Amino acid sequence: MIGMLNGVVAQIDATTALIDVHGVGFEVRMPSADLGALRVGATTTVQTSMSVAQDAITLFGFLTSGERRMFLQLQKVSGIGPKVALSLLSTLPSDQLVQAIRDEDAAALAKAPGLGRKGAQKIILELKGSIDLSATPAKDDGTTRRMPQDAGVDRVVEGLMSLGWKQQEAQQAVDAVIEDNGFATPLANEAVSDVLRLALASMDRGR
Repeated sequence: MIGMLNGVVAQIDATTALIDVHGVGFEVRMPSADLGALRVGATTTVQTSMSVAQDAITLFGFLTSGERRMFLQLQKVSGIGPKVALSLLSTLPSDQLVQAIRDEDAAALAKAPGLGRKGAQKIILELKGSIDLSATPAKDDGTTRRMPQDAGVDRVVEGLMSLGWKQQEAQQAVDAVIEDNGFATPLANEAVSDVLRLALASMDRGR
């Protein structure tokens, strides 16, 4: 599984960026705003999600971990695949998408090509109130110390979410484990399994 790419932008078109990573070109489908922020010849880091279908393997990419997380959350809705999830993120920035779900604004969601009003209503029904929608950072009032986000931390959080924990609970547990046990950030690949194990143990104790 490819979770992140760091390389030089070799080419950009309407839907896809070609990222050159040490001489290997990866075609990555990305939201429109993210493609607009890239520049050919510039080095970039892209958070990725791989979709494997019968006839194709597609790599989807995002400039922020919040967008990638929302992309994965949208696909938990029955009938919503990666193409529609990407269409939503190309139509609405992640903060506006979250707000539309919170406000039950089906008309705003239905503007995404390939979705329709029934699909928009299904997203609202299945996501609102059932999972954590905090895809955008809350305002920092100075009372909470936040760990810097990185690909390793995101992998642990997503692993906990796949086991049924809400995003906010998972993030808080991971932050606490990293701080209490002195793990260095960005989180090294070899530390991911240890942090996941410790975070899961702490969350199970808190039940």
